[in-house]
Amino acid sequence: MTSKRETFGNHMEETSFRKATLADIQEIKDLFANTVLTVNRKDYTEEETADGAACGERPGHWERLIGNLHFIVATNADGHIMGFAAIRSDGYLHSLFTHKDHQRQGVATRLLRLMESHAMANGAKTITSEVSITARPFFEHNGYAVVSEQKAQANKLRMTNYKMAKNLNTHHENL
Repeated sequence: MTSKRETFGNHMEETSFRKATLADIQEIKDLFANTVLTVNRKDYTEEETADGAACGERPGHWERLIGNLHFIVATNADGHIMGFAAIRSDGYLHSLFTHKDHQRQGVATRLLRLMESHAMANGAKTITSEVSITARPFFEHNGYAVVSEQKAQANKLRMTNYKMAKNLNTHHENL
């Protein structure tokens, strides 16, 4: 899809973006669980993060997402997945996760821009998403506004998250 050398802090890292495949599922599952269990711990309890991480273990979950959504992974020069994002054509951003060791390196921002471009190319006027307490500041920084706070079903628990939206017509110059 795209490959780009980007500067992150004091080092350069080769980042490539491509469509996810079924062969990526185990690495995606591990990234998802490890990120939720570590990064989200600052905003959720241990019980909540464990419950949230368990959502990635549902049988057929990742296969359905890869098969039905525009699902992109960001990989480093060694081919390891540093992040992923998935969006429906109507502009519902299903997921955006960055590996716990690649936070604040621009991976999520680049993935978000690719998702926004895809949504615009498919005629979406707005992107909506349901984001964690942890992710809310990132989305706000990228032009998204809170529509509502809600209690969403994770695995067994209902946890606080936010429905957020961004009007693509007024933010296209940032893509």
